Amino acid sequence: MGLEQEQQFIKEVRQNIVETLPLGQILDEELEERIEQIVQQRLIQKGQYCSIEQRISIVRQIFSSIRGFGLLDSILTDDTITEVMINGHENIFIEQNGKLRKLDKKFENQRRLEDVIQRIVALAGREVNQANPICDTRLPDGSRVNVVLPPLALCGPTVTIRKFSKTPMTIEKLISYGSISQEIADKLELLVRAKYNIFICGGTGSGKTTFLNALSNYIPRDERVITIEDSAELQITNIDNLVSLETRNANASGVGQVTIRDLIKSSLRMRPERIVVGEVRGAEALDMLQAMNTGHDGSLSTGHANSTHDMLSRLETMVLQGAAGLPLEAIRQQIASAVDVIIHLSRLRDKSRKTMEITEVVGFENGQILLNPIYRFEEDEKSTLEKVSGSLRRTKNPMKNIFKLQLAGIRTEI
Repeated sequence: MGLEQEQQFIKEVRQNIVETLPLGQILDEELEERIEQIVQQRLIQKGQYCSIEQRISIVRQIFSSIRGFGLLDSILTDDTITEVMINGHENIFIEQNGKLRKLDKKFENQRRLEDVIQRIVALAGREVNQANPICDTRLPDGSRVNVVLPPLALCGPTVTIRKFSKTPMTIEKLISYGSISQEIADKLELLVRAKYNIFICGGTGSGKTTFLNALSNYIPRDERVITIEDSAELQITNIDNLVSLETRNANASGVGQVTIRDLIKSSLRMRPERIVVGEVRGAEALDMLQAMNTGHDGSLSTGHANSTHDMLSRLETMVLQGAAGLPLEAIRQQIASAVDVIIHLSRLRDKSRKTMEITEVVGFENGQILLNPIYRFEEDEKSTLEKVSGSLRRTKNPMKNIFKLQLAGIRTEI
């Protein structure tokens, strides 16, 4: 049975099931059995042959179109797929093993895709409609979802899903992927334990949240940690006293919005020892910096930037969004005293994700923030246009800000 025949067959069987079965009174297991029986009968009636694999796929597609996310279910269960991009009901793209490609599948129509979107959004208690056409949410497994509806999305309902591994990211996995070495992982563990404020920056898809997740597992188990995110996706498993906070969009009436800024302010009254902000992208940068400067050492966060210098410029711009009257010099002093270490990640030409730089913020002088690069990524002779080969190399610069290491009783040199 060809693809078009299969889709037509699924459409007919699904319509028959919706019209004839009391779906509200049937449990999932019973429904799946009934679908299997009906599919078998229909195939015999039509005299059509299909393999066992195709028949199982047809049953799954019909079941998921009624009770699940339809076509998305089979995509989401494939662990090799890391990102899903739906540009209208006919165009579905996936990232698989670092490569982008278009799927030869599509939703029956725009209405079916809209139904799936409403199911996804409702699971996290959010809403998306013409009055509120943009929504950030998550799936039950923690995968991040962004939805944009027409008329904003001209090609039809647009959905972007960033999938996350079912097992939490660890430093050991980053070492096995070649992102960092064991030596650097040991040094990062010392920095986290000594409560250095660490900022992770990089471009889209460079692995910032993944790295933050791995780094957060170095936080001592007995500390009280508060995580703040747009849509909860961090998987911190080793902390007992953990509070996870998530923002909320405004409802259809335009009220009830809770921003990252609101959550940071609230978290300061919750006796946190560390605050982990999933991503800083606006006026909340000022509150984040103030938290770092008022006794909440060991805070971790991420931000979009193409280099460590760019991250500092972006932080300045973000602070100005929240406090337009502040002089630039005061902002730079605030950043220099709040942020201790910046880790820059990048997605390279061969689609691999690497740690490009680990830099220490050493202070403020003559109107500028001073940086002290400790590790830099250097390509070696094995690098080609298609494949990047290299490693993080220690610079000749000694680490200057060792006060927190000394306070923590750590004598090891970084």
